[in-house]
Amino acid sequence: MEERGGRAVGEGDSEPLDSLRRRGILHVDMDAFFVGVEQRERPELRGQMVIVGFPSERSVVLSASYEARAYGVRSAMPMASALRLCPRAIVVEPRHALYYEVSRELMALFREFTDLVEPLSVDEAFLDVSGAVRRLGAPEHIAAAIKAEVRSRLGLTASVGVAATKFVAKIASARSKPDGLLVIRPEDTVPYLHALPVEALWGIGGKTAEVLARLGIHTVEDLAHTPDSTLRRMLGASGLHAKSLSWGIDPRRVTPQREEKSVGAEETFASDVVEDEVLKRELLRLSHRVAARLRSAGLEAGTVALKLRYADFSTLSRSRALTVPSDSAHVLYREGVRLLEGIGPRPQSVRLVGLRGERLSRGGGAVQLSLERGEDNWRTAEKTIDAVAARFGHSSVRPASLLGEGSDRRRPSSADESPGPSL
Repeated sequence: MEERGGRAVGEGDSEPLDSLRRRGILHVDMDAFFVGVEQRERPELRGQMVIVGFPSERSVVLSASYEARAYGVRSAMPMASALRLCPRAIVVEPRHALYYEVSRELMALFREFTDLVEPLSVDEAFLDVSGAVRRLGAPEHIAAAIKAEVRSRLGLTASVGVAATKFVAKIASARSKPDGLLVIRPEDTVPYLHALPVEALWGIGGKTAEVLARLGIHTVEDLAHTPDSTLRRMLGASGLHAKSLSWGIDPRRVTPQREEKSVGAEETFASDVVEDEVLKRELLRLSHRVAARLRSAGLEAGTVALKLRYADFSTLSRSRALTVPSDSAHVLYREGVRLLEGIGPRPQSVRLVGLRGERLSRGGGAVQLSLERGEDNWRTAEKTIDAVAARFGHSSVRPASLLGEGSDRRRPSSADESPGPSL
């Protein structure tokens, strides 16, 4: 599927160079990446209902083929639920080393077209091709060339959105899946956005949509014409950011990945741990330590990484890119728990757990776009914690779930509140 603002992409476009450059942002998103790699390695899986994940009721779906998605299977769904929906699915255990190797090849391919590549995860990235249009042609032709190279060299398919901003490009890629190309011209941006349901805006989930619906706000256009005072009262500061997005306003630039820096903390347990509850409680403690260090340095993390060291000293690491960089312990903890749950059954007990913020940038940029009002409350509370800790010490205030642990023999052996080492 190849469209341009609702029209098929054609050859022989003749537009002024500055006009072409205005829509030079691409969002490239691989289609069911883990499944696609497995199907490339095992052609007999093509066209089958395939789920990548561990075949255990406690594990979650990491990726699903479009044949399985037709039955309602989705990423991050509990495996037990997925198999109830699609009992004939073929479950394939993940091979992360292979996926990361293919990801490196993918990002190297992108950089053959432009130096301005901003990876978001192993299988998606923003590309700014505005400086390449004189050499390579219109942005949509560059996008088509990238899709063709991904297919011929990697044996995979990708969906691409082309627009004037990162936000609109990402919406376009999502709405062109699978194996599609959708171009939203600058002059078509607002009409296109305004025809979408309000949930299309980043951060507006089911609960927020229900709140907005009670006010008669059902579409992006409805939100765009809602008074600022109403949005501020209902959604906090992020409501005004959502309104900017509803008019296609997103000034963020594509930022190439720089030399990686990180802020992290880790702890070794006094005795090895198997219970998820204990691991999650320690992740909460580490999240507050890492977030406090980020805020004190004026930094935000674009990626959250989890580290587990097992009883035999083998180590496993997983990471997850954030939609918007954050210095919030609430956000770090939420993503850390998702990473932990995504690992599936652990082969043995855990002796060390660590959490790290990566892809650091200076704070004060985009608002963390979760439009649930509670996000503003979390940010305010954490800033208050910083002020109290600065005056009375880090042990003077902590989350309620971390109180009363003095007699817990499973607490980490070095459970002080000072910043831990980077992972």
